[in-house]
Amino acid sequence: MLSAEALRLAAIEILCPTAAAISGNGFPTLAGRAVFDSRAAPLEDLNRKAPYTPVLSLYTPESGFALRAEAASVDDTVADAVLDVVAELAVVNQDEDGEFADAMAATDPEARLVLAALCAQVRYLLDRSQAGGLWRGLVSHIIKVELQTFAVPNLGLRWQRVTMRFHCGIRDDDFDMEDGGLPQPIRRLYEALPEESYAKAKLGALAAYFVAEELPPFEGGDAYGPEN
Repeated sequence: MLSAEALRLAAIEILCPTAAAISGNGFPTLAGRAVFDSRAAPLEDLNRKAPYTPVLSLYTPESGFALRAEAASVDDTVADAVLDVVAELAVVNQDEDGEFADAMAATDPEARLVLAALCAQVRYLLDRSQAGGLWRGLVSHIIKVELQTFAVPNLGLRWQRVTMRFHCGIRDDDFDMEDGGLPQPIRRLYEALPEESYAKAKLGALAAYFVAEELPPFEGGDAYGPEN
């Protein structure tokens, strides 16, 4: 579902605005420009001089649609998607295979407050802020939000990582059979995004896959055949 992918891309624009990415300042969260699309933070983006680097990684693990009711028409659907925002305080770790990025595995009350603040910023930006209207234009309603921590209590391991799981009712893809191009509501999102936006470039690349379909001409008559 493109609506589910657009949900994630719109969130990336909100959490790491194009204007801030270009200017290098004015980022709305503690993660700064460290906001990643469907991948974990790479080593080169971590600040080795700091105790940790706040980062955000966004994923869309689930989506689907169904008829609104048993007797509904084929285009009368409801859709939903899950947006995972993984917030963590990343550090450089090392094993026998070399260095890798991972969440800090230490019980640190100060770090935990930083992580909680990062999660609160994400919720505010998507759910309440004016800038988040771009994202909420794809969301009919937020069903629930789960915050999942990472720990192995019996081993005394607690990672500074939280997955914020947004369960969202979204608008289903509405394809333009005559003109082709991106379906709605993704097309409206594409038009609203800044020209230099990462999200706009990704959506624009998809538009070429949706070409207009030549529909057969309408002929008069009824269900039993042409008019006499």
